[in-house]
Amino acid sequence: MSTIAPTPARADAASVNVGAAPLTVDDVVAVARHGASVTLDPAALDEVAASRAIIEGLAADPEPHYGISTGFGALATTFIAEDRRAQLQASLVRSHAAGSGAEVETEVVRALMLLRLSTLMTGRTGVRRETAETYAAILNAGITPVVGEYGSLGCSGDLAPLAHCALVAMGEGEVRVSTGSADLTTDAVSALAAAGITPLRLGAKEGLALINGTDGMLGMLTLAIHDLRMLLTTADVAAAMSVEGLLGTDAVFAEDLHGLRPQRGQAASASNLRRLLAGSPIVASHKGPECTRVQDAYSLRCAPQVHGAARDTLDHAASVADAELASAIDNPVLTLDGRVESNGNFHGAPVAYVLDFLAIAVADVASMSERRTDRFLDRARNQGLPPFLAHEVGVDSGLMIAQYTAAGIVSELKRLAVPASVDSIPSSAMQEDHVSMGWAAARKLRRAIDGLSRVLAIEVMTAARGLALRAPLSPGAATGAVVSLVAAVGAVPGPDRFLSPEIEAITGLVTAGSVAARAATAAGAALA
Repeated sequence: MSTIAPTPARADAASVNVGAAPLTVDDVVAVARHGASVTLDPAALDEVAASRAIIEGLAADPEPHYGISTGFGALATTFIAEDRRAQLQASLVRSHAAGSGAEVETEVVRALMLLRLSTLMTGRTGVRRETAETYAAILNAGITPVVGEYGSLGCSGDLAPLAHCALVAMGEGEVRVSTGSADLTTDAVSALAAAGITPLRLGAKEGLALINGTDGMLGMLTLAIHDLRMLLTTADVAAAMSVEGLLGTDAVFAEDLHGLRPQRGQAASASNLRRLLAGSPIVASHKGPECTRVQDAYSLRCAPQVHGAARDTLDHAASVADAELASAIDNPVLTLDGRVESNGNFHGAPVAYVLDFLAIAVADVASMSERRTDRFLDRARNQGLPPFLAHEVGVDSGLMIAQYTAAGIVSELKRLAVPASVDSIPSSAMQEDHVSMGWAAARKLRRAIDGLSRVLAIEVMTAARGLALRAPLSPGAATGAVVSLVAAVGAVPGPDRFLSPEIEAITGLVTAGSVAARAATAAGAALA
């Protein structure tokens, strides 16, 4: 393969300091997704050096010590002579770099490398200072190891994905390097040489320390938390547009009603809906004694209860992520008083559970969104709008098939909501007889979040057309701003046309946070 000069981290991205304090979700997103560089805390590097001295002392001990002078897993009782230990560590990495399948996204690989570096910088793993510095240099050079999607069972951590990263640090394997105009694949040794990075020759315990963590599943969890915070606000915006466009009532979102059921997420969602619908001429047009509607459908009336439950689930997931971001996961691990102890902290259950919880919440929020979309298209339920919001009924199909797309995605999201963490399959000659499947839970959550984004985009597109068809009545300021945003990409009422580009464009607005941001700006207040 040709040698490709790596592109450094973006100059305009803030630097993230590793080692002084636990990383935050925003830190991970900055490095993983936006190319922020990393710096290493000097005091933490001193702790790394001090813990390394302990490992060097144990390596010289004639008594065997797991991970330092023994084999691994089912081979833990095999003593390894001192002159074979470098080979032991390199062989561990090479053999465990057994991933397969589609290439994992760059942002996921950068996240897991950053999180492994964070653990190295705790001083609890016993690696050398230069090992941590090499990981930082690889991140800062924009070099991303090529990692296959399959290979992790989520116990002894994300072994295969982390091994592919460690292999690159050794100057082996494949990497993806950004050239500015494209990402190209090359060999690791060429990419490291172009960046001026010397490949590592691993010392005692280092191979084990580089692969024994839950960093892949945690990295995907942190990215999911960041994305879902925005998407759940967007779900409130979409629901407000649908309530308004379907001539629903905002009375059910009153603060005192939600105070009767003091769920935090529900209160936040109801507050958003009140702000988004405030001052709406459409809502005002059907208030009063002449209104004969008694109750709105659940998909309108109960939006705060469902969106709120998803918010509470997200808050729980964030609390688990915060604890994991403050963790030092390795086996064996160096304790604060200098002991080297085997442990089970590499088991991914805490992360796997919340990844599955979030997939369930995502499926339910999307399911409710699709039901609101469907109501707009049914003339028996859309309060006087044309069937399928068609321009010329009988000639045009309107948004009929857009709802099919949403329905198909929702059906897949229900399948993706089946928990991975309840599964287990034994490995390593029954030594690893119960595994978390956290990596699999994280992979399916990423697909679920993509599906939710598209389902919400279709609701926004449908509601925007419905609101436009309510003319001469006009929507409220916040929802009207989103109607204008959607119209700017061509999604306006009219004869049938190629819909796919509009769906993709609005999905882009959703995932970029533009729909939520535009609504909040027009509402004159931040949305929860």
